[in-house]
Amino acid sequence: MTAKEEAVYLAYSAGWGTVRRLPEKTAYRSFNGIADRLWSRRGPGVAQLEKNLGRVVPDASYSDLRKMSRQSMRKYFRYWCDAFRMPDWSNERIVNTFDCVGEYRLQRGLAENKGVIVALAHMGNWDHAGAWATLTQAPLTAVAEKLEPERLFERFVEYRESLGMQIYPLGQKNVIDTLADELRNDKRIVALVSDRDLTSRGIEVDFFGEKTRMPAGAANLALRTGAPLFPATLWYEGPLAYAHIHPQVVAPLDAPTGDDASKQPGYAAAVSRMTQQIADAFAGGIADRPTDWHMMQKLWLADLDQTRLAASDAAGGRPDAGRQ
Repeated sequence: MTAKEEAVYLAYSAGWGTVRRLPEKTAYRSFNGIADRLWSRRGPGVAQLEKNLGRVVPDASYSDLRKMSRQSMRKYFRYWCDAFRMPDWSNERIVNTFDCVGEYRLQRGLAENKGVIVALAHMGNWDHAGAWATLTQAPLTAVAEKLEPERLFERFVEYRESLGMQIYPLGQKNVIDTLADELRNDKRIVALVSDRDLTSRGIEVDFFGEKTRMPAGAANLALRTGAPLFPATLWYEGPLAYAHIHPQVVAPLDAPTGDDASKQPGYAAAVSRMTQQIADAFAGGIADRPTDWHMMQKLWLADLDQTRLAASDAAGGRPDAGRQ
């Protein structure tokens, strides 16, 4: 572990130790202060956040974007304060401080199928959403991006598993096969973050009038297993955290299904249409509550270094342009 990785690990460990012992008002006030200090410096992440918000709210003035980015940073750090303190929350608090619009869609999907798939954007508090789901709906599995150092990733896995979730690392061998088996055999929710994939495997979609790429995983799983797929957007409002379960993403009538779907004619077109439906649902939710979208990385293809993007496409890898 490098000195920088050790410092990062110790900082997060301090969060799970010190922050959870602070009086609640003091903790959240402190995180507001941290958010404001970072916002005032307008570093690369905040500048990119404002550029992204400019796509969502194209008529916003510079002053408007600054106000929105400040709110977004405060909500983002509210998420982190929640994350450090949630291990001490009772089940009653987790349930009573969360509300789900369209909850009936999840319930109906679980009643009619073994499992359901939920595609999430970088919004609100997905840990709170996952904990609520495990307590009120069904066990939940999620895929998390690997963090460095390894100990930090393991700490996040431990934290989320303490909330009742099953976590697999992104890139784990045969993880899609594992998720497919769970959806077929268990009454389970599989949650996948689905609003950014700039690899050559990402599906190109229209998003607020421009091109970007989003992951194929949610649509792929839906075609393989027949599990219903729902986009979800998340936000904070007052003391509560919220989720909106959007209408089901519908596969084309002639879409191939089953484990060999990806080898059949029409697969690519079906995945593209379904991923565009996810993008459209995300766009609606983000447009309604732009300050709850915490996208501080480059997202649209036009923002990326086109030479690097082309090289990544040719190599089948991930462009590093814009990674924070």
